[in-house]
Amino acid sequence: AFASAPQQSKPLVLGCGAVSVDYLATVASFPNPDDKIRSLALKVEGGGNAGNALTGAARLGLSPRIISKASNDALGKSILKELQDDGVDTSYMTVADGGNSPFTYIIVDNQTKTRTCIHTPGYPPMKPEELTKENLFAALHGVEMVYFDVRLHETALLVAEEASQRKIPILVDAEKKREGLDDLLNFASYVVCSAKFPQAWTGASSTPVALVHMLLRLPNLKFVIVTRGEKGCLMLERSMTDASETEETDVEDLLESLEQKVDLSSSMAKCVASKSNLRISADGVGSMSGRLIMGTAEDIPSEELIDTTGAGDAFIGAVLYDISCGKQYASICHVLVFT
Repeated sequence: AFASAPQQSKPLVLGCGAVSVDYLATVASFPNPDDKIRSLALKVEGGGNAGNALTGAARLGLSPRIISKASNDALGKSILKELQDDGVDTSYMTVADGGNSPFTYIIVDNQTKTRTCIHTPGYPPMKPEELTKENLFAALHGVEMVYFDVRLHETALLVAEEASQRKIPILVDAEKKREGLDDLLNFASYVVCSAKFPQAWTGASSTPVALVHMLLRLPNLKFVIVTRGEKGCLMLERSMTDASETEETDVEDLLESLEQKVDLSSSMAKCVASKSNLRISADGVGSMSGRLIMGTAEDIPSEELIDTTGAGDAFIGAVLYDISCGKQYASICHVLVFT
């Protein structure tokens, strides 16, 4: 656990992306086709990547605003109320008179501790012109960071362009390839990736090689983090100074050296970092100046695990909190292994 931001100086952050109502049904095991089974438990609560991440950021002590869309139906009213109750400013959301708000059926498998999502998008979808310049400027006023989950990509691009002109840092959640993702990545100061994304996006032979590729391809990036489930996370941070005269270190060898520093007999999460300002190379890709940081995950007994619903969004919320509160990047990774 860690302290939230001081009440008198809560940093403002803006998120643009998905909200929904989630119907979470827990079952003994995932059904086979044509099966009829009963749920063990049912929960109905707010969801959507942006909604979840900003709720997490608010609970940690930030003051989040959200740009998204819902309808003026029962689900939409529920989405707005839950966000507002958690301290998320919904003033800049678009509320449609007709149509339906987004919702997701989530089947939580008690046996494998996994979740399967069946999403129904909101209708009508959000159009960029629904975000007026007046609302855009007001939403960005005083904001210290902007976050995108890469939904509502046309609207998100308008926000990113204006945020970039104002020199506001941008965090992108790169979960998987989506329409508009590449455009948003070009504006990104920070990227958090799912385990499979770096290789899928770059075509690299391994995750560490892919991270080097990303920092070379996206010159505005200060760091990229990849979450690795039970393995924890990796962060590749760009140095502020050039280390081109330094002897190069292969990124895969560097990761192996960090892994050797971890005490495998301990179940506690740990954070280990390479020396700063190394010249880190990847065969066939190139080299960059920076350091590699590895966070392990706590070894939690299976009987204590419930499911992974929203875990990545909670992680994003913690990243938003740490950057907005001015944490050093190694400290960010250290905090995240306990998130």
